[in-house]
Amino acid sequence: MTDTDAAGPETNGANGQEPGIRILAQFIRDLSFENPRAPDSLRASAAATQPQIDMGVEMNARGRDDGLFEVDLKLSARAARDDGPVFHVELLYGGVFAITGVPQEDLEPVLLVECPRFLFPFARQIIGAVTSDGGYPPFLLDPIDFAGVYAARRAQATVGTA
Repeated sequence: MTDTDAAGPETNGANGQEPGIRILAQFIRDLSFENPRAPDSLRASAAATQPQIDMGVEMNARGRDDGLFEVDLKLSARAARDDGPVFHVELLYGGVFAITGVPQEDLEPVLLVECPRFLFPFARQIIGAVTSDGGYPPFLLDPIDFAGVYAARRAQATVGTA
């Protein structure tokens, strides 16, 4: 008995390749920060109420002619108090991915769940920095359940076509 397998490493991907995801590039495609009541909003007292935060999350992916994939993660946060808006930040953060060994039927969840998981920590840091630079405490997003967002999106699409 030897330590090597004559058949090669075990694979469960397409074309006998071991599944893999490589991030080749990451970038800010679009960034918007609005501080509509500055500088007055920056002088809010410590007794001011916590703002109500409305969050938005979108994921999109597309194949490229070179066999790579572009994935976009769009995050938006709108903060408001009873007396009006506090800030609005919107980030469209993208990545270019090389994906190997993934069967075609499993590609969509990889692109819309796994790839955004790789992008999220960087997008989170950008939003924290821009809100801090805007005069607020850094707004650090809670972790996002991309699988849950994907499942809800699929369920909504199914209801829309039924």
